[in-house]
Amino acid sequence: MGAPSLGTLLRGFRDRCDFGFTGPGARRAPGLRREELASLAGVSVDYLVQLEQGRAARPSAPVVAALSRALRLDEDASALLHRAAGLAPATGSVARVVPESIERMVTRLREWPVAVYSADWWLLRWNSAWTALLGDSATLRGRARNVVWFEMTQPNPGVWVDPGEDDTFRDAIVGDLRVAFLEHPDDAELADLVAGLHEASPEFVERWTAARPARYRGMRKHIDHPDVGPLALDGDVLQVPGCDVRIVVYSPAPDSPDADRLAQLTAQGALTG
Repeated sequence: MGAPSLGTLLRGFRDRCDFGFTGPGARRAPGLRREELASLAGVSVDYLVQLEQGRAARPSAPVVAALSRALRLDEDASALLHRAAGLAPATGSVARVVPESIERMVTRLREWPVAVYSADWWLLRWNSAWTALLGDSATLRGRARNVVWFEMTQPNPGVWVDPGEDDTFRDAIVGDLRVAFLEHPDDAELADLVAGLHEASPEFVERWTAARPARYRGMRKHIDHPDVGPLALDGDVLQVPGCDVRIVVYSPAPDSPDADRLAQLTAQGALTG
């Protein structure tokens, strides 16, 4: 018996996914639907069907990397998928697998907004408080789940009160992306993201050229929430030991009006979640 084909692997990984989307309509089977996987990976449903049916057996390295990330494959499973596509397994690539201990932390932390990102700023996990503060990230599709892509290509979401904060934040995340690009020169998905940003955003090109490579450590942000009003929150970026996955946590000063407003917001989120 030969090695499993690319289509067989994709169908198997998709069927075994235990993180379905929420929404109307009962599921007849576990796993991700084709439409969901295509959306998460930023490919068309038709192309995914071709891959699963063996009619398109040689996807590019960025596509395989995006599928691996969307399926939450570990390093070994991702390498298997690459080999089935006729590609060398990615070496020195950006870590996009969330450690189990971090999964537990995100699940149990409910009072403060918490999210987990890869080094190239793909949103990997978030908690209910994050949704209550910033909206449902599950609605973001394809590259919109990448912070740099979203900031450089979408209209200003109007969440941040101070335009200067937004400008500083954009400089900071572009400088941080340059660090990831230098540290992971062989990562196909990262290279594809940077190339796509150069094509899609003149603002990105300007910031990329001017930015000094530097890690983003977080910053204080002012948020105008439509339900509870203004909040001032400290946004801290915490590095996960042993890998370059990072945790972003928003917290208010204790015993402040911001703490009261955030508690009100997260309580509302718990009731509607």
